[in-house]
Amino acid sequence: MKILIIGYMHPKYDKRVFRTVKALSKDNEIIYQYWTDKEETEYKEGNILYKPIKYEKNIKANPIIKLIRRRKLDKKITEMIESYDYDIVYFHHFLASRPIAPFKIAKKRNKVVIYDIHEYHPENFLNALRGIAKVLKEKVMWKIFERQLKMSDKLVFVSKEIQSDIFEKLKVNKPYLIVPNYASISVEGREKVKVISFVGKVTRNLANEKKIIKKLLEKGFKFKIIGMDSDVFKDISHEYTTYLPYEDMMEQLSKSAFSLISYNTVMNENYKNDIFALPHKYYDSIAAETPVIVKNTFVSMAKEVEKYGIGVVIEPNNVDESVEKILKAYENYEKLLENIKKYKDKFVWDNEKEKEFINFVLD
Repeated sequence: MKILIIGYMHPKYDKRVFRTVKALSKDNEIIYQYWTDKEETEYKEGNILYKPIKYEKNIKANPIIKLIRRRKLDKKITEMIESYDYDIVYFHHFLASRPIAPFKIAKKRNKVVIYDIHEYHPENFLNALRGIAKVLKEKVMWKIFERQLKMSDKLVFVSKEIQSDIFEKLKVNKPYLIVPNYASISVEGREKVKVISFVGKVTRNLANEKKIIKKLLEKGFKFKIIGMDSDVFKDISHEYTTYLPYEDMMEQLSKSAFSLISYNTVMNENYKNDIFALPHKYYDSIAAETPVIVKNTFVSMAKEVEKYGIGVVIEPNNVDESVEKILKAYENYEKLLENIKKYKDKFVWDNEKEKEFINFVLD
């Protein structure tokens, strides 16, 4: 079987995208398109033909100008879908300036179309737009998204909540598989220190979380940012590490008492791309045997945290109550660790999950 995997603007080793490449390449030929900002040439390694597409990101311009700049890039990828020899095309995103064409081309060529939906696209796409532009964008995107789903043969979702919400809204019914952002490895518990860690990119709009951290510092906790430093927390005593390879990051995380998972992608607590997310840092934390502190508006994560008893769900707007919940959890810390050890296999990518994924794609 030949499979064309469209990584689009994801870098070569994006954790989620490359996992599908590796899994499907075991017994199939893969053509893998990915993004790079460097001069790279295509090459073949094993069953994988690597197809880099160069594009300069982060140009300062409004969203519409950026979209126009994408046209050349999207044309190249569309031509790949139109001319390459493959049986299945696996989309990890849609082409920004040509959201329908690749699906239509693949269907016209009688190819199987699989659509991996990492984000809640109608809200996430061009999420910097505001006001009437935002309203119109979402109205148009829902129509586009509906057409994409109808032209897809199978769907992969990052969370059950995203799948249910989209199916209910669009009244679609397609074969689907839920594939969260599982951790890549499992780490045995280390001797814990009284540290609350924050992993990955730090967004702003964390005023209440900072108040919670300050009060916890008074109770003997320390605060650590793993992977970078941030001026968001410049007024709070903290340690930080520079970027770490994945295994080293997991080692650091495994020593922490808690992992704080709270962020605001946009200024909207109802932004479904956040509330229905199951991010890597969440799965990595449990795989590192570190209980999580999760904001209550994160519906998907909060539901699992309470179901399995693997952390604390807080309401950041209620600072004192949140602090008390964390302190109480720390008093009963051994129970949290016991629950994590019991359930952490659910949070780690393994042979069984890989086999289920491969069978879904190929059957």
